[in-house]
Amino acid sequence: MDDQVLDAFDTAQLIPDFNAPQLPSEPPDRATLDAAEHNTRYWTSVAPGPLTPGSDAHRRETCRMFRETFNPYRPSVLEWPSLEPAALKRIVELPIWDIAVQTEGKARLRMAAYAATVEDPDMRAALALNAWEESRHKEVLSRMVRAYGIALASEPPYAFPKDAEWAYLVTGYSECVDSFFAFGLFEVAKRSGLFPPELIDTFEPVMQEECRHILLFANWVAWHRTRLSWWRRIAFELKVARVWVFLGWERIGLARTMDAEGNEQQQDNNFTVNGAQSVSDVDINVPDLMRLCLEENDRRFSGYDTRLLRPETMPKLVRFALRFMRSKPSAQTS
Repeated sequence: MDDQVLDAFDTAQLIPDFNAPQLPSEPPDRATLDAAEHNTRYWTSVAPGPLTPGSDAHRRETCRMFRETFNPYRPSVLEWPSLEPAALKRIVELPIWDIAVQTEGKARLRMAAYAATVEDPDMRAALALNAWEESRHKEVLSRMVRAYGIALASEPPYAFPKDAEWAYLVTGYSECVDSFFAFGLFEVAKRSGLFPPELIDTFEPVMQEECRHILLFANWVAWHRTRLSWWRRIAFELKVARVWVFLGWERIGLARTMDAEGNEQQQDNNFTVNGAQSVSDVDINVPDLMRLCLEENDRRFSGYDTRLLRPETMPKLVRFALRFMRSKPSAQTS
């Protein structure tokens, strides 16, 4: 497949001082892939002492982490393996592709819009790279659905956010929720054997990038809130509370959106919570799935400097909920 641009989004148009990373034009060899995989997963700061949230050291090392763990894969050279009819049918029928592509479309615009408002050049560059990577995720998904003949609704126009900070908070916290469950579901899909290992390997860099994204977001939140005056801090915390209420409401039932032709489309915003049966042919009960999500969440974050903050809301809520859940016998996932 050629390297044509799938849409006209350009992060640098919204953030003039941003320079897009240079990517290889040829498929990498195994050694290069392994090195990139290791580099993306493991990072420790050489800075001494604690990285106190809000400090210059915390901001500097957070941005260094994001910059130095960048994975230089190019979507156009990713290989999409041939699928057996049953696997292809399962992939095509997953009820996620419209919302996945559109979520990345919204995320890249919202992140770029907010990054453009950040005065600190180091943090602005990190958030701009985050927006660029979200655009790359959208390209990966777009190329995959084309490769496997997955029909998508036409994408609606993406509106520039009126409140860039609100839009960034919604996107960041939403990714914290969805990634927590996606880590577990991805492992379920891997263990199930229903999908070729080559397809799992192709998506692995995207999954780890989501881990980096929410790691950056968690540390940005801590850095940002400590720099606010007391009265702006109150307003910020109230906005964060409103975001959580909004996300909770959004995940009740189906989301209804309009496509580019004005037709109503129903999308499952809650797939990352209830989608285990779509990626496995074994019965996985909720407590076991939640424990797997916790294990995978911990595993994906384990290689990063422990002085950097991790997203804590979903792990804490799930650990609390597990106190009141009893596991029922279920088939093993491995």
